[in-house]
Amino acid sequence: MNALQSSFELLLNLGGPVVLVLLIFSVIGTAVFLLKIWQFLALRLGSSRFVETALQLWHGNEREKAIDSVQSRNHPVAKVLHTAFTQLQTRLEFSVENAREETLRVARAQLEKLRSYLRILEVIAVLSPLLGLLGTVLGMIKVFRELELAGSKVDPSILSGGIWEALLTTALGLSIAIPAVLMVNYFDRVIDRIRHRMEDTATRVFTGDELVQKTSTADGSPAPAT
Repeated sequence: MNALQSSFELLLNLGGPVVLVLLIFSVIGTAVFLLKIWQFLALRLGSSRFVETALQLWHGNEREKAIDSVQSRNHPVAKVLHTAFTQLQTRLEFSVENAREETLRVARAQLEKLRSYLRILEVIAVLSPLLGLLGTVLGMIKVFRELELAGSKVDPSILSGGIWEALLTTALGLSIAIPAVLMVNYFDRVIDRIRHRMEDTATRVFTGDELVQKTSTADGSPAPAT
């Protein structure tokens, strides 16, 4: 503990307030990463087998069972399915186009929840190397100021030591920015897969429902009760 505290104090002494800001960024970035991992695990984003089951029930005219199969799930695709199913169930009062719009609205809301706090990571990824560079520039200004004051009695150790201290903030900034970029890209990739799954599922619900209605009408039999 004492060693950690000594290292922390050394970083602050060498880098000044820039290092303090970068360390705060690292704590915030770590907290956001853990929060997003917890959110994705709680939603069980990797589990989507229920989608095929729900679609089979729906197109098999077991619509109440289809609604029940997704009603209690927190998965974003389940929310979209539940909205599409319930909206189509009431399309005598609301047009199919309205059902599509409501489903699209829910899908957007679910994606917005998945993207929550990612903006913070993006800001950290952009600002960390810039702050590191700012710290380096300020450190170099300090070094050249000390060289000027030393006059003809220039000690090479002053120059090398000062540059080392100045470059410390750049290294720290990059060390924070690189993981932040990786985290943002990973979460974006997961969200893109969910978005594609939402679009595919919603399309299959509405096109399949329209196909059933057209077939029923062509056969001269009444459309399934909805």
